[in-house]
Amino acid sequence: MLSETNQSVTLVERNLWASFRPYLEKESLAAFFVGVSSGFPYAMIGATLTTRLAQDGIDKKTVTAFTLAFLVYNLKVFWAWVVDGVRLPLIGSLGQRVSWLLFSGSLVMAAVVNLALVDPSASIGATVAAAIMVGAAGATYDIVIDAYRIETLKPYQLGVGSGMSQYGWRIGSAGAGALALVVSARMGWSAAYIACAAFALPAMLTGLIMGEPARHVVTIEKKRVTEVWHSIAGPFAEFFQRTGAILVLIFILVHKIGDTLANLTFRLLFDDLGFTNDEIAFYDVGVGFWAYLIGIFLGGVIYARLGLKRSVLLALILMCVSNLSFAALASAGHSNLGMAGAIGFENVASGFGGVVVVAYFAALCDLRYTASQYALISASASVIGRFLTGTTAGTMIEHFGYVDFYLLTTALALPGIILFWIMMRNGLVDSAMGDAGEREG
Repeated sequence: MLSETNQSVTLVERNLWASFRPYLEKESLAAFFVGVSSGFPYAMIGATLTTRLAQDGIDKKTVTAFTLAFLVYNLKVFWAWVVDGVRLPLIGSLGQRVSWLLFSGSLVMAAVVNLALVDPSASIGATVAAAIMVGAAGATYDIVIDAYRIETLKPYQLGVGSGMSQYGWRIGSAGAGALALVVSARMGWSAAYIACAAFALPAMLTGLIMGEPARHVVTIEKKRVTEVWHSIAGPFAEFFQRTGAILVLIFILVHKIGDTLANLTFRLLFDDLGFTNDEIAFYDVGVGFWAYLIGIFLGGVIYARLGLKRSVLLALILMCVSNLSFAALASAGHSNLGMAGAIGFENVASGFGGVVVVAYFAALCDLRYTASQYALISASASVIGRFLTGTTAGTMIEHFGYVDFYLLTTALALPGIILFWIMMRNGLVDSAMGDAGEREG
């Protein structure tokens, strides 16, 4: 009897170790650290800049127009081929991915410091230019980081690696956002942004320590005009030759419209409801951070149990419903409990979705064109939502009010759910998969 008990305990310990071991593999840890550096530029021109502008007395239409700086991320597809096909001088001997990590990381740090030195109340034009520069540098860094992560991870690690990347992204985004709020309250926004520039370092150091990704396919030797053109057009031609590729791209374009519209306006809601910087830091950044980690953990577990397709469908439904919680908060008014609940649910849904949707997008890539194809996919995922936010969100909020606005964002999430369900039913999710992933049986 005692022997059977010991065997049961040993079996449980082995199962627990088997569950946690993938998270401790060097490839998964690398995905975490590059994720940290990927997340922080987003915070610098997202929630943090929104708070900075609102506190400087900038009107809502101008504040929401700043989200157009994110459109630079959506344009990255046009120069992603450079990351795949151009060898950097001097540092290029370190490897294609590592050298670009160092170069683009340095660009991000310089751009963030530049944004730190502008005064929005004195020159809104200079602030716009500085925000766009951060967006361009951050987008380039994202191109390299995404390619490095996908090529470093083995196919069986895509789920865990996506989760670890999302952990890192959230820590980078939340950590930079919290640091900015705390430092700005004591030393001003310029000091806050300069301090946050250090978040670019983890990915650079990871590249130096890990070296070139094991699955990187060298495609650099391009000298003639026809070969350069192939490096630009080849990744897109390969993707669109797959069965169901057009429908997959439509899904990528529409699935996140409601979520993007809602997320880029939260800080306006909090400011209008009278939440202080400390309350925002505690609930939005603090509670949101832990809720996001829980969502990522649930995403990894459910991904392993349900598989990619059903996990993605569930994530889309949760992200849709999460927008309703902000309609409830807007209706309730200044409520710390309401803010905690809304932020908590939204971040659990986003964390869960981040794992499974990012794993799906990574699996769509051909390893010959990782940077270019993932840039196409990730840029398409939010372009419509960001454009609508920058051009109409402020006006819609002023016209409809926050409650109806968040109800609208909920409705806008429905087409993505329906389209993915159709793709599942017709086998198009598997038929459009690239060699970076594995098709489900």
